Amino acid sequence: MSGVRARQRWFRPALRLATAAVAILLVLAACAQIPTAGPVGTSKDGGSAIGNAPQYIPPGPQNGATPQSIIEGFFNAGSGYQNDFTVARQFLAPANAVSWKPSQRTLVYRGSPSVVSAGRPNAYRYELDVAYSVDQDGTMTQYPPGTRQAVEVELTQVDGQWRLSKLPDGTVIPEETFKVLYRPFSIYFFDPAFSVLVPDMRWFIDNSGIAKSLVSALIAGPAGYLKSAVASAFPPGIKLERESVPIVGNVAQVDLTPELRDASFTDRQRMHSQLVRTLSALPSVGAVALRTNQTEVAIEDPSAPRQAEPLVDPKVPSWQVGIANGQIVQYGSKQASKIDGLPSVSSLGPSSPAAAASQHVYAFLGDDGRGLNSIIPGQPDRLLDSAPHFTPPSIDPGEWVWSAAQRPSGATEVMAYKPAGSAQNASVPHAVVAAPWLAGRNVTSLRISRDGVRALVLSEADGQSLLQVAGIVRGQDGAPQSLTSPITLPLTAKNPELALWVDESTVVVSGTSPTDAVTPELVSLQGGEPRQLASLTGIQWISAGNGDQSIYAVTRDGIYLLVRTSWTEQGKGADQLAFAG
Repeated sequence: MSGVRARQRWFRPALRLATAAVAILLVLAACAQIPTAGPVGTSKDGGSAIGNAPQYIPPGPQNGATPQSIIEGFFNAGSGYQNDFTVARQFLAPANAVSWKPSQRTLVYRGSPSVVSAGRPNAYRYELDVAYSVDQDGTMTQYPPGTRQAVEVELTQVDGQWRLSKLPDGTVIPEETFKVLYRPFSIYFFDPAFSVLVPDMRWFIDNSGIAKSLVSALIAGPAGYLKSAVASAFPPGIKLERESVPIVGNVAQVDLTPELRDASFTDRQRMHSQLVRTLSALPSVGAVALRTNQTEVAIEDPSAPRQAEPLVDPKVPSWQVGIANGQIVQYGSKQASKIDGLPSVSSLGPSSPAAAASQHVYAFLGDDGRGLNSIIPGQPDRLLDSAPHFTPPSIDPGEWVWSAAQRPSGATEVMAYKPAGSAQNASVPHAVVAAPWLAGRNVTSLRISRDGVRALVLSEADGQSLLQVAGIVRGQDGAPQSLTSPITLPLTAKNPELALWVDESTVVVSGTSPTDAVTPELVSLQGGEPRQLASLTGIQWISAGNGDQSIYAVTRDGIYLLVRTSWTEQGKGADQLAFAG
């Protein structure tokens, strides 16, 4: 085995949607399931935000249409979002036209759906290959190809015309149309210490009501995989006071219910920080005003100093750690240098080094990936754990050393250790981090995000690799307790072995090979297909700093830096480089 194995044993459309109507027509014409008879135009500023999604007005029901035509026409009309889906409601019986909630869920499908009988009079199933679903708060769930779902409906006659009389809430649209209408946004929550803002990716129709959609989702709370890992300053029960977030003079006016007045200045400032960061994605928003009863509410206590602004997308230092001549070294400016206070660990055959950004603690694996070790400047190394194979260690902002191991029993175990602050002759505080969803899987890479809230996990079972992100649930003392049920990211890299954070919403994934060309790829939490980077022969290791122009690869020939679209040689000096974290 090579590289790591030897040592360890969707959409951001390329099309900008504010283009000419001709370009929009071309995109929509490619959507085989949507009729082309309706007029198309660009959306206009409705006073809340400037949206980029095109407006599409699909045809309504035709007199004498068959049940199948009514069903197909209704679901095709799911692209006509304007005026609260007026056209789609025309296909419904009167009571259903009032009660139907189109924003409850959006099913996005691949290929061509089919209408089949449900075996009961006037009952049918609309069967489709689901690519993903988006709930009312914009949370996306992705599905592998071949995932079939059926939407069950019933029809009745109204004045001699067939109309849908029973159907679930939500809409159904083709994947091509989804890429045109929807856009990924980040809404922001806090880490448990309220010091860092953490992104939570959502998908919404990019129309004039986008500001209201973002604020409503923020108030509703985090996505399921982050629910127990993050905090929000918005108190329970608080809501928008009106069904819009107007933008007046570049100021988003967020009118909230009276719970806002009852909140402390600290919580108001935190709510404001969440809103400012969330709405910063809208070019029409330059500031945010918190209001209740149409009156702006102060967010600062005049008798106290203002709180420090929370960190956003925390950065790592420019230096890296690596291995040179059997020692852990610091690498920067194309040179390796000794780390003050670190004793020799050459007898342990160190590999896969890691460092805390504070430089208070380092970690590494012993010979052939056996043994998880830590070392603190001025102290001897400590064996934290022993197992046949560990993943390269990762050190979170709280200086917990993480790794996953495959125990002799075959079980996969995620461990975290806190060597800093513990006496040399005392046991190191540690936690077995519960992650039942990893049962039966071999973890090849485990990296903690720079906000300390999320774990990036690359695992394999039966030849199938999965790239997933889970929230980290911690106790009051900050000790890790469990990983939440994860979200799964798209992955096309061949035999991936390494996965690393590049920024708050992007990761790089790579395989390794001593002789063949390897093509790393960037994967975004915002969805879309992975973006392949330039290939490089003989990649044995990769590291990632701040952004996609700070990605390094190590081969037998030396160190390479990704510069725009090609690899630039940086000489030699160290192996197995790793940025802090």
